[in-house]
Amino acid sequence: MGRSPCCEKAHTNKGAWTMEEDQRLVAYIRAHGEGSWRSLPKAVSLQRCGKSCRLRWINYLRPDLKRGNFTEEEDDIIIKLHGLLGNKWSQIAGRLPGRTDNEIKNYWNTHIKRKLLARGIDPQTHRALAASSSTCS
Repeated sequence: MGRSPCCEKAHTNKGAWTMEEDQRLVAYIRAHGEGSWRSLPKAVSLQRCGKSCRLRWINYLRPDLKRGNFTEEEDDIIIKLHGLLGNKWSQIAGRLPGRTDNEIKNYWNTHIKRKLLARGIDPQTHRALAASSSTCS
């Protein structure tokens, strides 16, 4: 009934990646391209599951990944796209080369939401926050 869980095998490593594992993964993908993630670990003798290899490549090892802080231009693009697409992070990432969906989601939740609130803008509706109608007695 469906696929078996990703890392269920006792011999599968679930800890931090070593430099040697990263090098093997990068070398394999350079030679064979992306894809066939389920068979990749066995092909390069990695004690990892295919999902772990795919996520490591996509989020950390891809040569086109941007490193470092987001620019003001990227902030503006994320805000505009979030207004159009909502929380569809992978679609937003598709329009921001070098940034991952998870990275953009985390950046939204830790930086941009606060920035919008400080400007008096609701981060969900992208409209001005309603003035507080409560009064103190």
